[in-house]
Amino acid sequence: MRNLHATLLAAVFAVPAAMATAAENVTSFMLENGLQLVVIEDHRAAAVTHMAWYRVGSADEPPGKSGIAHFLEHLMFKGTDDLEPGEFSRVVRANGGSDNAFTSYDYTGYFQRVAADRLGLMMQMEADRMRDLVLTEEEVAPELQVILEERSQRTDSSPGGLFGEQRRAAMYLNHPYGRSVIGWRHEMEGLTLQDAVDFYDEHYAPNNAIVIVAGDVYPEDALALAKEHYGLIAANPDLKPRVRPAEPPHIAERRVVYEDPRVSTPYVIRSYLAPERNAGDQKTAAALTFLAEILGGSSQTSVLGRSLQFVDPTALFTTAFYSGLSLDHGEFGVLVAPVEGRSLEEAEDDMDRVIAEFMETGVDLEQFERIKMQIRASEIYELDSVQGTARKYGAALTSGLTIEDVQAWPEVLQAVTPEDIMEAAAQVFDRRRAVTGFLLAPEAAEQEVGQ
Repeated sequence: MRNLHATLLAAVFAVPAAMATAAENVTSFMLENGLQLVVIEDHRAAAVTHMAWYRVGSADEPPGKSGIAHFLEHLMFKGTDDLEPGEFSRVVRANGGSDNAFTSYDYTGYFQRVAADRLGLMMQMEADRMRDLVLTEEEVAPELQVILEERSQRTDSSPGGLFGEQRRAAMYLNHPYGRSVIGWRHEMEGLTLQDAVDFYDEHYAPNNAIVIVAGDVYPEDALALAKEHYGLIAANPDLKPRVRPAEPPHIAERRVVYEDPRVSTPYVIRSYLAPERNAGDQKTAAALTFLAEILGGSSQTSVLGRSLQFVDPTALFTTAFYSGLSLDHGEFGVLVAPVEGRSLEEAEDDMDRVIAEFMETGVDLEQFERIKMQIRASEIYELDSVQGTARKYGAALTSGLTIEDVQAWPEVLQAVTPEDIMEAAAQVFDRRRAVTGFLLAPEAAEQEVGQ
């Protein structure tokens, strides 16, 4: 234990130097066509991660076309004028690499991890599908069935997935964050080839893209390759500003009860609308990051865990979470799963009682210092993953932050004070801006009604 403690302290004290090195190894360029190139040097292994990020996600979809962003992500692996359907991934594998893609509310991303000397090939293929994707009805129709089946497996077959979808829809009165990334089934079923082509033509352009190269590469070499392959693509002059419907003031608490016979562990969860990380202003988000750890991080030491799982064991598990890396709104949540025989109404009362006590007593300074050290150490450990670092920058940049914001984040976290945390808690814990949800099996619901 002494050696572990000494190692951790050594890592903590090394943070400023480690962060400075990371900052010095990130270089950004802007091509004439509007494409941003970010190069993250890491010469520990002769490999690179190449990522193409687009500033478009499910929250940017046109009304009635939910799921089109994720659908197009799948279709991007079909053919181009130079590549046969499926050939992109086959070439990556043939060169000893791996590739994949992902869609979120604010972005869509594509990545490959390959040997460093294959970077030019990856840029060539990625640039090809940025401008010359070829889609036909024969390819689109089967892929539509694929994403419908994906929804069946990941959402429709999961009580928690369906519950989360309903809670999010209740959380947002007007903003498109209220619809699921994969889309509503009835709208997905109506997606067409023309919908995909229109979405591609509007959003997939160099002036809406960020290319991140991380690993064994020098900035000037990456820039030369980017100019060769991406620099020839014309910008989209008709690209519209990224404007979404605004969320009106929340003046009434919302509640969602979802019953499903497949539920084995009922729980109550409350999600609050919360501030997100903003460019040049991440203080409140940093405080909420601490608040989530203090309330629901470790079950042995967190406020909720210690009170409801150990001192008075009325809960099977508890947690708190904060999602602040988004373009528009963040979310702060707390969850309590009660022990058998205890109702969700009682669990909600327990949760409210513990939060009220915390708001009265404030932050435990010993716990605060421990969490601050843990967060500081975790920022160092994250530097071990080249792909994780690339993804961190990509998610931030497509969510409205800057490279400077990403690099300042560890310092912003370390500057948080207990007063900041309590101020953020007072700002967030407003039931009028919250959705409280009960997830339970029908039998449990009938028993509680009869009590």
